Amino acid sequence: MWRKHIQAGNPMVRSECTTKATGKGQERVRMILEAAEIEFALNGFRGATVQGIADQAKLPKPNVLYYFANKEAIYNEVLSDIIELWNQELDDIHPDDDPAESLERYIRSKVEVSRKYPVACRLFSSEIIHGGSMLSASMKRATMDWVKEKTTVFQYWINSKQISGDIDPTHLLFLIWGSTQHYADYEFQVCSIMKRKRLRKKDYDLAADTLCKVILRGCGL
Repeated sequence: MWRKHIQAGNPMVRSECTTKATGKGQERVRMILEAAEIEFALNGFRGATVQGIADQAKLPKPNVLYYFANKEAIYNEVLSDIIELWNQELDDIHPDDDPAESLERYIRSKVEVSRKYPVACRLFSSEIIHGGSMLSASMKRATMDWVKEKTTVFQYWINSKQISGDIDPTHLLFLIWGSTQHYADYEFQVCSIMKRKRLRKKDYDLAADTLCKVILRGCGL
């Protein structure tokens, strides 16, 4: 998860680690962020410690603090990465794009993120449920701007009769978020009902197929 975004020069990675993480440093940052995901999942933000993250990463604590100023910086990095993974398939939509293709691509990508990164998804959901107090101001502004930009495109499709006119664009986005993240946030419940120890890839594919059919048909697509 982390290696790809660090090596690609991910703009969501905003801490000083981007200037320090070259060569072996990139591998250490990846190790730190993967360890942090586990530490935060086990202990929550308040219970997690930089030492705990260092122990999970099997690195000395000073190595962690070389790349990240404090626990808050690490936590925001984890949250930033999952936001980017969620948003990437809708980042470049334009009014002249095909709405069916764009929405289906986004729905399928969100289900795939739930499959591959359920722990990170649950971390973000937990942060929101508890009031989002640890989200940085810049992250909140970026999310608001992103939602406004995408729902403006949705509204264009509605106004041009490509999507049914009685669809609210913001609630359409909420519907996609909630239905796709369900498979990460409520993984235990889904597995229990489906009598699985773990969901298989074909279970996620079936979920994506179903959500695409229901949402696209509901939009008149």
